[in-house]
Amino acid sequence: MKIGLYIHIPFCQKKCLYCDFPSHAGLTNLYQPYVAALCREISGIGGVLSDNSVDTIYIGGGTPTMLSAQYLSQILQQVHGSFSIDKTAEISIEANPGTIDLDKLLALRAAGVNRISFGVQTFNDSLLSSIGRIHSAAQGIESVKMAKSAGFVNINIDLMYGLPGQTIQQLRDSIEMAAELEVTHISAYGLKVEEGTPFAMMQQQGILQLPDEDVDEAMYDLTTHLLPAQGFARYEISNFAQAGYECRHNLKYWHFQPYIGVGAAAHSFLHNERRANRSDVATYIKNIEQGLSSVAVAENLEISSAMAEYVFLALRTVPGMSVREFNDYFNGDFFTYYGETIAMLTGKGLIVTTENKIFLSEIGMKFGNVVFRAFLP
Repeated sequence: MKIGLYIHIPFCQKKCLYCDFPSHAGLTNLYQPYVAALCREISGIGGVLSDNSVDTIYIGGGTPTMLSAQYLSQILQQVHGSFSIDKTAEISIEANPGTIDLDKLLALRAAGVNRISFGVQTFNDSLLSSIGRIHSAAQGIESVKMAKSAGFVNINIDLMYGLPGQTIQQLRDSIEMAAELEVTHISAYGLKVEEGTPFAMMQQQGILQLPDEDVDEAMYDLTTHLLPAQGFARYEISNFAQAGYECRHNLKYWHFQPYIGVGAAAHSFLHNERRANRSDVATYIKNIEQGLSSVAVAENLEISSAMAEYVFLALRTVPGMSVREFNDYFNGDFFTYYGETIAMLTGKGLIVTTENKIFLSEIGMKFGNVVFRAFLP
């Protein structure tokens, strides 16, 4: 069986104002013990799963490139020593402009990393400042150019729309700059104000000035039409790629395929069980050092939950879900379970059905959450 491996690095230089990810600034004293604990967890899991081949590795965060090249190389060396890594494996790392240089990028390439994802968000300095980013637009551009100099071909840029004070022209400028840099993949996300973030507090205080609904929708429309016009085909709600550069690791999530997560707050999905590691970094390190489990929550999915997840994860992708594959996976008939739901969503124009395929319509892509909720048990 081929599996994916996710490695969580929970450190960052500064928390962005919109971020609710499990990441922390100012924990530099924990870098060394965290890497040691991470390597120990990788070694233990690799022994248990030695019969499986890993064909995607994703190092995410946080900001993984807050760690030194030596630490990152140590982690990857442990991975290669503990798992059977497919020769054609996609090995990705997230990076923030301002946390990398050419030497670190060269070290990552030497360690086997072949895909890099830059959290650029926008190429406008005033917008970067307004969302709490630590880098400038110039550093975002320079990061991509350095990555190419280091030998990276598969390069992603994250962009955001719906930012405080953002105009449609500013979004257009960022998309056109990303295309001009000739990256191979662009992830484009609309800002969501999450609970517990500084933005949520600012919104409650009435001082967060976001684009109105009409402008936000116009930004979505611009993104979904301009990126394909620039050569980036949409293959998932928020992801666009040049041919052959779709993110194979993320496709595992959307296709209900198995993956292992290591590190604080990392999630796993294997044998119909979902697991989540302890999110507190110090507690995670302590448990690993004491030989205790890193897992905080483990849940075997009930059949109704598993079917719902299978459907709405697949529907995130442009090709949608294969009815035949659903029937084979669950040994049942899709339309017996969801016939009424399909009829309702089709009637509203949110999905399209063929003999073997269910996929989101263009308007369904815009209101995907409405579709996904319809399948929940």
